[in-house]
Amino acid sequence: MNGKVFWLSIAAVVVSFVGGFLLANALNRSELNALRAENERLKTSSNESTENQTGLALSDEEIREKIAEADRNPNNYPFQKNLGLALYRYAAMKQDADLLAEAGRLLSRAFEANKNDYDVIVTLGNISFDIGYFKKDNAEFERAREFYRLALEQKPKDVDVRTDLGLTYFLVNPPENDKAIAEFQKSLQTNPKHEKTLQVMTQTHLGQNNHVEAEKYLGRLKAVNSKNQYVAELESRVSQIKGTAAASQNQ
Repeated sequence: MNGKVFWLSIAAVVVSFVGGFLLANALNRSELNALRAENERLKTSSNESTENQTGLALSDEEIREKIAEADRNPNNYPFQKNLGLALYRYAAMKQDADLLAEAGRLLSRAFEANKNDYDVIVTLGNISFDIGYFKKDNAEFERAREFYRLALEQKPKDVDVRTDLGLTYFLVNPPENDKAIAEFQKSLQTNPKHEKTLQVMTQTHLGQNNHVEAEKYLGRLKAVNSKNQYVAELESRVSQIKGTAAASQNQ
């Protein structure tokens, strides 16, 4: 596998882990139905058809109606929060950057009303993260960091949030690998067997062509889950970098 193909694959690996677009692929039917139920609960009218109630897709009209209702009631904190969270999940499933922005707008109102709501803070971080990845926008990654740091002030041992914070450094252009590694190390201090962190730590060291550290973390990843679906690709990349380093030394 050549380097370009590998890094395209690695990009897919990263996105599959973070609180974003490809994470929506993990949503099962029951979760989609739960999302549908949440939106139905928020509806003020009760004349929806049975077919509409059981469908998995929300119509543009429904979405506009609920957003307009939220705009008419900006001080209704529970409404802003619940609809914002539901819209985020739906937007992630649909890979809709515009709808993500709408979810962020509603959750920003909820945040202004209660700046200690952990779910709102983390989701605002995830929204900026997703938009940053989708639009290749460093400013959105920076905004995601602000919310992740606020979340970590409340729960400093939340490994998932800490690792997503590290990924905001890994995914910017150009990558800030040293800062990413520092956050990943904090995650591993809390949970040395956190599979996601071990994987992205391996990838980050590969991005620095540091096959020694990459091989170390790859070994730890394999010890946690030898069947991780990306182990073979990571091993291939480590071998490639080691081969290149050995050839340089022999010249």
